[in-house]
Amino acid sequence: SENEMKILIFGLPGSGKTTLATPFAELIGGVHLNADAVRETYKDWDFSPEGRIRQAQRMRHLADGVVMGGKIAIADFVCPTERARQEFAPDFTVWMNTIAEGRFEDTNKMFEEPPSCDYHVKEWFDDTHAQLLDVVKRYMEKKDV
Repeated sequence: SENEMKILIFGLPGSGKTTLATPFAELIGGVHLNADAVRETYKDWDFSPEGRIRQAQRMRHLADGVVMGGKIAIADFVCPTERARQEFAPDFTVWMNTIAEGRFEDTNKMFEEPPSCDYHVKEWFDDTHAQLLDVVKRYMEKKDV
């Protein structure tokens, strides 16, 4: 169905991922998966490259479950490398590129700019979630054709 979709909202810590994901998930009746909440549930605070891949796989597993239940999954996590993004395997990507660097030096160092993304947020606006809705709707209409 047209509701089968995994959206990845990624970017540095403090870039506004959760601030966007929360109202956006509400707007589209989707399920918001927050990486910190997931790490808390699994008590896995390993931010090594391996730990990040494990987290991407875990987020994918949870998001795939949401999609199988017929809902749109909105995953909000740093996902700093292309490999991590590929592991998550999103249908639609939103890059929160609103800050030059985050509060964690190791994350800043390993963060890779994506070669492409479906939606690029360079500046935060209060209606960013509504703007994103239009873009996702257009994407889904194209997909159904």
